[in-house]
This record gives sequence, C-alpha cells and structure tokens, in this order.
Amino acid sequence: MSTESWTLDAADGGQLAVRTDVVGKASRMGHRLTIAVTSWTATVEWSGGAPTTVALTAEVASLDVVHGEGGLTPLLGPEKVVAKANALKSFDAERYPRIQFRSEEITAVDSGFRLAGTVEIHGVSRQIAVEVTVADLGDRWHIRSETAVRQSEYEITPYSQMFGAMKVADEVIVTFDAEYRVRP
Repeated sequence: MSTESWTLDAADGGQLAVRTDVVGKASRMGHRLTIAVTSWTATVEWSGGAPTTVALTAEVASLDVVHGEGGLTPLLGPEKVVAKANALKSFDAERYPRIQFRSEEITAVDSGFRLAGTVEIHGVSRQIAVEVTVADLGDRWHIRSETAVRQSEYEITPYSQMFGAMKVADEVIVTFDAEYRVRP
C-alpha cells in the first residue's frame, strides 16, 4: 500500500479566511468582514488512495482584513487596521498564537470527505466535523470547505461597540480553498 504526504499553505495560493456578520440595533453601521489568515499550513497523509490524517495550523497574528461589506462608509485602510487590532484582541493572539485542527476520523462522502477531529481555538479544544469538497482535476486536486464556528464555544467574546448595539455575530464562517498539484 502506497503512502504519500501533501503539504498545502498560503504560499501556494491557498486561502483560509473568516467571514463575519454584524448584529444588534445599529448593525447597519457595521461592516461584514472577510478576514484572511495569511500564514497557515495543512498536511494530508494518504494511504491506499485515501486520506488518513489531516492537520492544519493557522497563525492568529497573520489575520488580515481584506474586505468589508455594508456599513455607512467604505472600509478603508485605517478602518481595516482597527478591525484587525480588534480581532487580535478578541482572539488574545499573544496568549493563544495558533489555531490547530487534527482529524481523528475521515469518512468518504459524495462530494469528498467528512473530517471529524479536534480543533483548538483560544486555548479551548472541541470536537468538530468539517465537510471537505474535493475535485480530482487530473494534474491537481481542488479542495474546499466552509464551516460555521461559534466564537462563544471557544470562550471568545465577539467584538462589540455602542454598548452592544453593534457587534460581530457569534457565528462566523471559516472557508478553505486550495489546490494541490500532483507530482508526476
């Protein structure tokens, strides 16, 4: 049985991002953000043509606010810097510099694989299941997932302003999109 190890990261063009929403009476004033994680590494161990282990490590300090939708004004450079600082503070990035995931069970599903494992965010470990869509394109594999995560489950208090009249929604969407080029 052949074994193989894949490594994917942001340097190869892969994207790991968090999309937020805004809630509260003044939510129209806030921006729905797309925050990229610019430093991450994923490894996939294969055996017999199927993945056996998937691990991902993301560096919290590498968060970068790349897009803002909504709000009363456009999200410009200075506001992006403030939003990043608020995100790093919410994550307590100096104390908890990494987010880590490691699969414990991988199950084939129609569109790809279901990864069940442990994720550690903000010093809190929880079981999570992630649906991963894969497409074998011959010379490369396209890998994509979208998972909802509740910040409060990891003891993160979502950022808020104006005494809670405008705050980041507890549930955020984590997206992953990458390609792995098959080596001949």
